[in-house]
This record gives sequence, structure tokens and C-alpha cells, in this order.
Amino acid sequence: MVENTYKTRLVEYVKRNLKKGYPTDTLKIALINQGYMRPTVDEAVQEAIKQMAAEAPVIKEKPEIEHEVIVDEPVVEKKSFWKRLFGRK
Repeated sequence: MVENTYKTRLVEYVKRNLKKGYPTDTLKIALINQGYMRPTVDEAVQEAIKQMAAEAPVIKEKPEIEHEVIVDEPVVEKKSFWKRLFGRK
């Protein structure tokens, strides 16, 4: 039980500092330099990453938007400039 709370505190520490933007390697080195055992630190970091991944919001894909042009008026074909100028049909 003491091991569990010890590890839980480490996990919370790692999560808090990861949210602040610290890299995992820096946190590992800092904790090892403070006297924590390497396997315990590695387990705490892995657990923190798992918990943060579970808490992350699910990104939904955006729907594809389709456009359809709706025209009420019929399309009138215009005479070319030269045909209008010289009166040819």
C-alpha cells in the first residue's frame, strides 16, 4: 500500500509537470537525481502517459462538405461579340 501511494504521488508529479511542458527525459533525470529509483521513475512516467492519453479528448473527423449549385433560371447562351456586331446568326 505504501508502494502504491508512493508511486501515485510520482505519477501525479509527472502528470503535473508534463502539462506544464517539461520533457519526460528531463523529469526522469530530475527524479533520479533526487534519489528515486530508475525502475520506479520509469513506471511512474509510463503510468502518467497512459492516464493522460485516457483523459485526452477524442478528436472527431470533420465532415466532408459537398456543394451543389442550384440555379432557378435557365442558362441563356449569349451570342458572341462579333455575331452581335455584324448581325449574323
